[in-house]
Amino acid sequence: MNIIFDTLNIYYLPQYIPISIALKQAGHNCTFVCYQSKNDEQQFSSILKQVNCPVKWVNDEAQATNYYLQAKADWIFFGNAFNELSKIHQVSKTVQLGHGVGPKPSYYHKSRTPMTVRFIEGTKRLEKIKELYPKDNFVQVGFSKLDPLFNGTETGFNLTALGLDPTKKTILYAPTFNPSSLERFPNDWPQDFADYNILIKPHTFTYTRQQYHKQRKKLAAWEKFNNTYVAKPEDISLLPFMANADILLSEASSTLFEFVALDKPVIVCDFYQLKWSYRGIFKYRFEKRFGKDNVIYQDIGCHVKSYKSLKHAVHDELSNPKTYQENRKTYTHEHIGPTDGKTSSRIVAYLEQFTE
Repeated sequence: MNIIFDTLNIYYLPQYIPISIALKQAGHNCTFVCYQSKNDEQQFSSILKQVNCPVKWVNDEAQATNYYLQAKADWIFFGNAFNELSKIHQVSKTVQLGHGVGPKPSYYHKSRTPMTVRFIEGTKRLEKIKELYPKDNFVQVGFSKLDPLFNGTETGFNLTALGLDPTKKTILYAPTFNPSSLERFPNDWPQDFADYNILIKPHTFTYTRQQYHKQRKKLAAWEKFNNTYVAKPEDISLLPFMANADILLSEASSTLFEFVALDKPVIVCDFYQLKWSYRGIFKYRFEKRFGKDNVIYQDIGCHVKSYKSLKHAVHDELSNPKTYQENRKTYTHEHIGPTDGKTSSRIVAYLEQFTE
């Protein structure tokens, strides 16, 4: 088979790569299509070389459509909605594969335009999306991004090489870009947690979008501390950070659901900063985008209302890691699905079965 991965944003790669590896092992061909309008070709060229597949750069969706009509691949993977499906379906089958399992309603609404199949992670998400789109084709397989952690091919960083102390507990702080708690953390917060290693992995948009320049200033202040490693823009994958971490700090992020699947504690930072267009009389916009009814994660782990409460919460959760263990099992079953490291293999088997 010939398979194409539509890589609108470079941070789709951690979800796609385990599948591309499984496809190549089964003797199939993979091509990655990347968008120059969304990603810096020069900045990410070294990452794409590691994919070990042909890469096609396009300017926009129109150019991508023309390429797909010419390529006539057996299957095309999309990480989001795509406007020209009626044309694409004349020559190729399509897969929708979400790049995350976060709490935003967009997780469900990107299926308003149906693809040939959408692969779903956990049981609760499958149940919900079938209610919304009863005529469409959804198949539960798990979450391919996490396969390397579950099958042992991703073992994390060498902490010593990063200048960190492998005898210390390690905190992973993985803020999203909006709404983010990042601005609420002080410039010297690594000093408050000197007894820990700190790994900081922000969303890719923090690096690539101009409006988040203040977030980048925070990162620059934090990386000066010797107990802290701040991800570089080319550190696309969260997996090595997760492998090393003993506890996660985040907010309204897919990372929460991913991390609890490793049976490790999370702390939800409820002191995030809303941009002005989500505040006051515009708060309804925030509720519309992030919602309350699609995914409820109130009991996924410890919630903290302010930075001042964080240090005590970290100590308490690491001292009592089983406090939310049963909750983590439930969330994993409902939102992540199987944790056997074979999600990518199930996807490949499906594609092979339904390719004419």
